[in-house]
Amino acid sequence: MTGAGAAEAAPVANDGAARIAAAFAGSGKRAALMPYLMGGFPDHPTSAAIAEAYAEGGADLVELGVPFSDPLADGPVIHAAGTRALAAGATVAGVLGIAGELSPRVPVTVMCYANLVLARGADRFASELAAVGASGLIVPDLPLEEAPAVLEACDAAGVALVPLVAPTTPDERLQRIGERARGFLYTVSVTGTTGEREDDGGFGLVIERAKAATDVPVAIGFGISTPEQAAAAAAAGADGVIVGSRLVRLASEAEDPPAAIRAAVAELADALR
Repeated sequence: MTGAGAAEAAPVANDGAARIAAAFAGSGKRAALMPYLMGGFPDHPTSAAIAEAYAEGGADLVELGVPFSDPLADGPVIHAAGTRALAAGATVAGVLGIAGELSPRVPVTVMCYANLVLARGADRFASELAAVGASGLIVPDLPLEEAPAVLEACDAAGVALVPLVAPTTPDERLQRIGERARGFLYTVSVTGTTGEREDDGGFGLVIERAKAATDVPVAIGFGISTPEQAAAAAAAGADGVIVGSRLVRLASEAEDPPAAIRAAVAELADALR
């Protein structure tokens, strides 16, 4: 494949999908734990320290968000964190630097919006991910019909392009997305944006539908924040559990964010064992 950034960044040998698969298979838990981190929040050094706290607390993988000015999938907590990170000077390069520091310890899947990928060019962006050791890429506003060029670039770089499905995804479309999934299938537990919710059930049907449509692990996210909810998702058959808003909120409220988050991640990990 050729693209705007192909001459600027040569492909880097990487096998993100295999590393992600190994993390799910070897987690030692009923479901792998994947906490979300907003890169550059509340500032770059603290963000890097929080990333290490995730690994120390028992994360099996990490979803690393790149702040963006119009994050359509993010609820108020993560949206505010992205705004603050941008105000503190967060950049794509800086967030990828955090990925490079963390990736020797756990697989990192970068989450960013399509404009950031397309501005660099799919080939260049995928090669940059591979160069820092990132295992995967999530682009929540990249529809199935517009994904082939990014998927091809990610495949060439050895980066798993992880798609999302929702409870409202029609069966036929779910099947098409699941067949193209790399690494894992990000399964949204509820309609709407990210955020903490009180409900700790109702995961079974969405997980069952997702598993029927793909051969890769199914990780469930959006609205999961407590150990009880994480355990319920695992009991419902999820291969992985993604927790975001609660941990981002802790990063903004705690006197010692890395310590508080290390303890919270350990609590979530224990609930999944």
